[in-house]
Parts: sequence; C-alpha cells; structure tokens
Amino acid sequence: IFIDASSGKVVCRNGLLVIRDDPEGLEFPWGPKPFSEVVAGPLLRNNGQTLDSSALEGSHVGVYFSAHWCPPCRSLTRVLVESYRKIKEAGQKFEILFVSADRSEDSFKQYFSEMPWVAVPYADEARRSRLNRLYGIQGIPTLIVLDSKGDVITRQGRVEVLNDIECREFPWHPKPVLELTDSNAVQLNEGPCLVLFVDSEDDGESEAAKQLIQPIAEKIIAKYKAKEEEAPLLFFVAGEDDMTDSLRDYTNLPEAAPLLTILDMSARAKYVMDVEEITPEIVEAFVSDFLADKLKPEPI
Repeated sequence: IFIDASSGKVVCRNGLLVIRDDPEGLEFPWGPKPFSEVVAGPLLRNNGQTLDSSALEGSHVGVYFSAHWCPPCRSLTRVLVESYRKIKEAGQKFEILFVSADRSEDSFKQYFSEMPWVAVPYADEARRSRLNRLYGIQGIPTLIVLDSKGDVITRQGRVEVLNDIECREFPWHPKPVLELTDSNAVQLNEGPCLVLFVDSEDDGESEAAKQLIQPIAEKIIAKYKAKEEEAPLLFFVAGEDDMTDSLRDYTNLPEAAPLLTILDMSARAKYVMDVEEITPEIVEAFVSDFLADKLKPEPI
C-alpha cells in the first residue's frame, strides 16, 4: 500500500499490481488517475463491433469485474442483465463495462456472449490491470457505479442490484445508515462498522434507530468527503433475524437490545456499549472515542 507521507492519504492499495505493471517506475508516484484516462482506448461489443471509450462520456457507468469461472459472478450477471435492460428502457443513460478476470480468451468470449454491454478487450491486459488498480479490487464479482463525470457513486453495486431488483433507486447513492440484511452483510468485512442491535419485534424500532443514527452518520460522511477521504465507519441497524443471530454468535455478543457496537472484522476486534437507553449523545461520544483511539477493543 502506497501512502503520501505529507498527508497520510492512501495513494494506491494495489501496490503489488503497480510494481508488476510498472517495474521501471515510469508512472511514479502511482496516484489515482481519472476513469476516462485509465479506460481510454477501444471497447468491444459481443458481436465484434468496436467503439471508442469516449462513447461512455455523459453516462452513468457500472464497471463490472467478473469472470466465468466464478459461480457468484455468473449468478450476478443473470440479475444484472435484467437490471441493465430495465434501466435502459427507463431512458437512463447507463452503460456497463466488463473487466474480465477470466483465465483464457475463450472463456472470456463465452461469458461475454451473455452480456449486452461493452468490455475491455481481453488481450488488453495492461488496461484491465490498471482498472483493477484504480479501484483496489480485492475480489469478484465487484460492480463499481460511476456518475456521468466518472466519479464513484458506490462500490457496492452488487449489493444494490440484488436489493433493488426493479432499479427504482438507480444510480444507488449510498444511504448513511443501512438495515443489516443477508445481501449487504458482506460490507461488514470492508472495515469498522457501527452496528446498533434493536428489538425489531417492537414496531417501528428499526426505523427509530435509523433516525437516531442518521444525523451522526451524515456528519461523519460529510466531514471525510470534504477531505476527499472515505468515511472510517459504516453504519448499520440490526433487527432480530437469522443474520443477526449469526452475527451475534460469531462475535460473541450478548443478547441485549438495544446494544451499541463497533465491529472491526479484519482486526477481529469489537467495541461494545451495553446501556439501558441509546441516545444521540451516547452514540456520538462512542463514535468520537473510537475515532480518537480511546476505546479498548475486545477480541472477536
């Protein structure tokens, strides 16, 4: 991981790919480049037709990292084809760019034949690698949704597509607070997450919990956006269901509700505040202490 020492900002998360692709250091210091620059060049349709990447300008773009050998990728592709059709039929300017992780050109061609959108040519390994580097891709399938200027709207396109089959919320601007579900639970692995567990059998409890957390989440997101940095926390409300039970079991949390926690799966650490009543002041102090490294973690 390359960091700008003067600011502490991450310059590049995929340092190994950088060294492989640029062993002479000609592109040093390897900072992020605009999508339009990284993607520049010819693109393919599955009928063999080529078009220039400039055709993407002015459209929302889903950058789709996927491969035929990956079963979750094939499942998502089937859903994504329908989502793409619905969005286009609604008159939205939207295109998907397939960036293949297939192991051969034949596999690429077979998989791409199922897709109605465009792709980076398989032979252009350097451009495929640069796109992986640009977005720090760690696994597939990954769908990054960009706005018409090429800026990232969400890195969680996969979750959004599966949660919004009718595409009513396209282009899927992130919500400050999410209700924990089977499909978005994968985001718990992305970094520290504040999770407020509530008694969902009490009507309106989940919605009230979201309303309680939302102003705090919005303030944190806005603060880091102003610094052009990703927010250091994701925010969730968890009700009572199998997903929540599994999470409590895995992290060895008490059955109490409400229960305020911060879970950091990658560090295998948890921070727990078990109080009778959760107030905005308690949540804000808990978050502030976490961000200031004042809380003592317990092991997961």
